[in-house]
Amino acid sequence: MRRPAPRPLGVALERMVGEVAPAGLLARVQAVWGDVAGSVLAEEAEPVSERDGVVSFACRSSVWAHELELMAIDLRDRLNARLGANSVRELRFSAGMRRPL
Repeated sequence: MRRPAPRPLGVALERMVGEVAPAGLLARVQAVWGDVAGSVLAEEAEPVSERDGVVSFACRSSVWAHELELMAIDLRDRLNARLGANSVRELRFSAGMRRPL
């Protein structure tokens, strides 16, 4: 009897990550934020907390926080399109909360 070839490591890791990933809304937003917002916005704002569907973002500066507040409805709608309707109720952006890189 012949053994099957080993499966690629990427396949095994992808399956494992899906099994151990946190199930909360914040984790789901963090997972898709770069795709939804684009690389420039994702570099400037990081989802850091969630409560009752309100996701808070830490921004590099107050200028970025203000710009993103102006885009909040569009960004919320794009997140909900990826995560399921009405997953995210509101987005809030603040400067100075960002975790160190």
